[in-house]
Amino acid sequence: MALTRVWSTRAALSLRVSVPCGGFSSAVEGLKFAKSHEWAKVEDEGKLASVGITEHAQEHLGDVIYVELPDVGVAVAQGTIVGSVESVKASSDISSPVSGNVVEVNKELLSSPGLVNGSPYEKGWIMKVEMSSRDEINNLMDPDEYSEYVKKKIPNITKHKDT
Repeated sequence: MALTRVWSTRAALSLRVSVPCGGFSSAVEGLKFAKSHEWAKVEDEGKLASVGITEHAQEHLGDVIYVELPDVGVAVAQGTIVGSVESVKASSDISSPVSGNVVEVNKELLSSPGLVNGSPYEKGWIMKVEMSSRDEINNLMDPDEYSEYVKKKIPNITKHKDT
């Protein structure tokens, strides 16, 4: 279904017609989102955050062919660039939605970067961060806020000047 939605969205963009954005799946419950399209899932009683890129981000990137992971042990700050994702059509930086120390990276992405496309909220996670400040989570959006943010950021292509 995701492949159909991506194809439909790309076709709609080239034809300049509007396609409704689908809602989030139940997999995003409990996630928090950054405006830069990364997610964080707080675990281990608020000490650890799993981090990845959102479904919206991976859809716009297209087929991911390479993921640059941060080094384990490196200190990261909220909003700073920690890696990148490359696709057949674009490259995008990955920013950390939380501050702390990287304690694990998803090494499976080195040989299977497409996991970011196929399972952005589960198997396609990027890193795990031991958070230095649990309060930073309050700077991020919940799923409903993120959904509204994405809707506002997508231009209304039905009102294109050529139509």
